[in-house]
Amino acid sequence: MSGNTIHSDAPSPYSVIAVSFQDDNDAYEAMTRVKELDSQGQVKLDGAAVVLRTENGQVIEKDEIGDDFLEGTAGGGLIGLLIGIIGGPLGVLIGGATGVLVGSLFDMDDEDETESVLSDISRSVRPGHTALLAQVTEQSPEVIDTAMGHLGGTVLRRPIYEVEAEIAAAEQAQREAKRKARKELRHARHEKHKEHVHAEVERLKAKLHGDKPPAKTAS
Repeated sequence: MSGNTIHSDAPSPYSVIAVSFQDDNDAYEAMTRVKELDSQGQVKLDGAAVVLRTENGQVIEKDEIGDDFLEGTAGGGLIGLLIGIIGGPLGVLIGGATGVLVGSLFDMDDEDETESVLSDISRSVRPGHTALLAQVTEQSPEVIDTAMGHLGGTVLRRPIYEVEAEIAAAEQAQREAKRKARKELRHARHEKHKEHVHAEVERLKAKLHGDKPPAKTAS
């Protein structure tokens, strides 16, 4: 079974790859194969993880690799940051979780066709399936393409500088969104507080009016 390759328009020896498979077990075999290519000096592997996207859109790093090679690099490096973004709320916004979830959250009229590296990677990690994410330095893309093709893998390759740029922008966007959300909550709380105070004053005024003795009428 032959795989497919999706290249970036700007080839770079420093790349982030996302490989999806028809058979989920092949993602683990792909991890083993990429590590072998690293040990042979055909590529340089700087970080990698087999991930699973759950049906609710989360991306979970799987640990059933059975090898201490590169232990901790995925969680603490660029791939770890990537997993955190495409598996979080922003991953939903950029199109990572497809189907019912997105359909129930967003109006289709709001769809944005703007090209995004993170969107491409996020969509390649399909709900209910595993995928391989890796940061690699390649002398030639054909080495990984051939290895993944033998496993029926579809390779998405993006230059690392583009991924890093969007990760930085995504982090900034998330910070700004949090600040805006907190500001809106404070505003709502303030408005509610003012309404509560006004209602309390009106209650006291009514009570004061009710406690007054009735006015005397002229005889």
